[in-house]
Amino acid sequence: RVVVLEKYVIPGGSSGYYERDGYSFDVGSSVMFGFSDKGNLNLITQALAAVGCEMPVIPDPTTVHYHPPDNLSVVVHREYSEFISELTNKFPLEKQGILKFYGVCWKIFNALNSLELKSLEEPIYLFGQFFQKPVECSTLAYNLPQNAGDIARKYIQDPLLLSFIDAECFIVSTVKALQTPMINASMVMCDRHYGGINYPVGGVGGIAKSLAKGLVDQGSDILYKANVTNIIVDQGRAVGVRLSDGREFFAKTIISNATRWNTFGKLIKADHVPKQEEDFQKVYVKAPSFLSIHMGVKAEVLPPDTDCHHFVLEDDWTRLEEPYGSIFLSIPTVLDSSLAPEGRHILHIFTTSSIEDWEGLSRKDYEAKKELVADEIIRRLENKLFPGLKSSIVFKVVGTPKTHRRYLARDKGTYGPIPRNTPKGLLGMPFNTTAIDGLYCVGDS
Repeated sequence: RVVVLEKYVIPGGSSGYYERDGYSFDVGSSVMFGFSDKGNLNLITQALAAVGCEMPVIPDPTTVHYHPPDNLSVVVHREYSEFISELTNKFPLEKQGILKFYGVCWKIFNALNSLELKSLEEPIYLFGQFFQKPVECSTLAYNLPQNAGDIARKYIQDPLLLSFIDAECFIVSTVKALQTPMINASMVMCDRHYGGINYPVGGVGGIAKSLAKGLVDQGSDILYKANVTNIIVDQGRAVGVRLSDGREFFAKTIISNATRWNTFGKLIKADHVPKQEEDFQKVYVKAPSFLSIHMGVKAEVLPPDTDCHHFVLEDDWTRLEEPYGSIFLSIPTVLDSSLAPEGRHILHIFTTSSIEDWEGLSRKDYEAKKELVADEIIRRLENKLFPGLKSSIVFKVVGTPKTHRRYLARDKGTYGPIPRNTPKGLLGMPFNTTAIDGLYCVGDS
């Protein structure tokens, strides 16, 4: 018996969708990990199966096409051997280092994949697994405090290649390799080849729709326009929630999918916030938000062999983490043409941006700035990838960090925590348990 309380009118949140003028846009990323039919790390597939659902998917032949500085171009092919061949051709002197670094990734991935992963974040559960798979668990224990950047520097000297590995980590963690836990990096860098990136037919929003339908079919409930304003704590235990309309729900377990800052800054009253959370706020800061541009373009502007996902950083590696420095581009209609009207493609462009950059503006200045910043991003993509892009646009919507805050209820529009300093791998990361009995936190923070 589960009740899901969804603030918005449809399920999905950051993995939701919206429809306009015949287009179906993914709100967030369209790179879906954990969506294959094999192994133990296909957690989306497992979640759908748990409520009796499965979804048809379209295999993506390339995870991402990198367009970084120094005229470097690297395609992450679905086939691992093709990716390694491409990377070693670009960095022939580092061939052994490349094989060793990604070899460590595979060692960690295979160890994780051998466990029945109910949760990566339950120490007691993992401790039980240790006695069943001691070799694999020893591998994980050794790498638990390691960061990807440290392992990379063991085997690789070329600063350009190390910058590329920074980009590999940045697109999934919004921080460089030295701040990305090696276990997280290994999951992503190997699953894209093992199970592959698979796009759900009909768009990413279909995952949440399927989960919601499956949940109801199994006898549970999902309520929309249900705005939780308070987690009810009684004698140190989370026992229920209160909605903005005064309704209250009580349960044995409360699971918050709000950001860590919303959960402990707004939903839990100040006198119930545990010390561990105050410590967390000192160790981690909010990751930046994003500027998003959703566009419909004339199909002929894209070359016929265009990849679905691109990462663009034209001039200077030092701009990797700067606002508007790196550009992520997703073109899901390359895989599923049904998402747009005939003869059109969808471009979803996003780049990091902080909410401070958008506050204190009048409505008129805010709208003008959105157009100005979006035009510059589009100009960069036109110069780098698609000549004639601007004149091919037939539909465009620009979202800022304020949009992410408004529609997704994210504190400052943030997408999770990043460490203030270099973390000890996964060791310092917040687990899904909290110091409040009966309260769990899930999601990106």
